[in-house]
Amino acid sequence: MPIFDKDNQPLGTEQALALHIESALAARPPRGAALETSYKIVKTLFDPVVLGEHKLPDKPCLFVGNHSLFALDGWVLGPIFLKELNRFVRGLGDKFLFTVAAIGDTLLRFGPVMGHPDVCAALMDAGEDLMVFPGGAHEAVKPTRQMYELQWKERYGFVKLAAKQGYTIMPFGVVGPDEFYAHLMEGEDIPHSSLGKLLRRAGLLDDNTRADMLPPIPRGALGTLFPRPQRCYIGFGNPVDLSEFKGRTPGKRQLQNIRQQVADEIDTQLGELLIARARNQGNEGLWRRFLTL
Repeated sequence: MPIFDKDNQPLGTEQALALHIESALAARPPRGAALETSYKIVKTLFDPVVLGEHKLPDKPCLFVGNHSLFALDGWVLGPIFLKELNRFVRGLGDKFLFTVAAIGDTLLRFGPVMGHPDVCAALMDAGEDLMVFPGGAHEAVKPTRQMYELQWKERYGFVKLAAKQGYTIMPFGVVGPDEFYAHLMEGEDIPHSSLGKLLRRAGLLDDNTRADMLPPIPRGALGTLFPRPQRCYIGFGNPVDLSEFKGRTPGKRQLQNIRQQVADEIDTQLGELLIARARNQGNEGLWRRFLTL
């Protein structure tokens, strides 16, 4: 079954779900050379700036933010959260990432888990930090015209989970990873292109393919597949404490208000981060300015 098939269910059995939860709970924060190397690469290439870290509560949170192209924000955020904020945040990934067992097992060892309600509840019961991008994989392959726009549709699952567990939602914005690559062709245009016809003949596209999951054709630094070293900015908004709802689910109007509050905080951060970047662009080194053209 193609990984983007609408009927793809990697945790479709009780046994698979139980094993996934067991592995998720057993994961430990990366340490040693692997962490130091990834942190050094991120600092060298993208030199992230963190703003608003003083707002972080001293308790487990559900971090909620905007998703970036190809989910490359995770590559940046993971080492920064561990090294600079001392937070081992468990990213909630789309089910297609766990379709191939070898890939799914590797992700689990480094922290990411499938965004399944039972998995999230188990991690919250254990007092873990979680991170979710409500726009999911759809937001991670959005066209250029929708850059830095939230693509949440009508999703309220993250609010329901946080409320029932009495968790605090920590809104944040990320600017930079959406621009690691330009788009030679938008994913939405692929099915009707010559490339799309070739993919259909090869059996990689069919009528059940999730069209919103098709990524754009990327162009990186100097026309290569190497990411452009766009400096990253990470900003934290005001936390949304949902402890009053512990053990119950908010009503529809409350869900809408909470979701809107979180979205507004993220949008505010994105605006402030874009302004901060614009003010700092004149201080960027020549090599960074050249490679991000």
